[in-house]
Amino acid sequence: MPARPRAMSVATAAVLRAVIQGASYGFDIMDATGLPSGTVYPILSRLEERALLTSRWEDPAAEREAGRPPRRYYRITAVGREELQEAVERFRALGHPLPEAS
Repeated sequence: MPARPRAMSVATAAVLRAVIQGASYGFDIMDATGLPSGTVYPILSRLEERALLTSRWEDPAAEREAGRPPRRYYRITAVGREELQEAVERFRALGHPLPEAS
């Protein structure tokens, strides 16, 4: 029997939805969700460990040219999309739809 996915928190679902909607790096995801860095970065790490997200560091030349720290870009996986959809449906069934992103 396949393992059931772990229950997903509202904050975790909000982070995944922000990535689906185009937020691709930490500060961008924080802006889209309204969550602080101390919440977003641990969630991103856990999602990557669970293979719900993948990430890559940007080209060092791009960061130097822009004069800012390097960005780590995130993408949702097919499994991440499935688990997010299940979470959204579960929240809706409980009468607590996921709040709209900023």
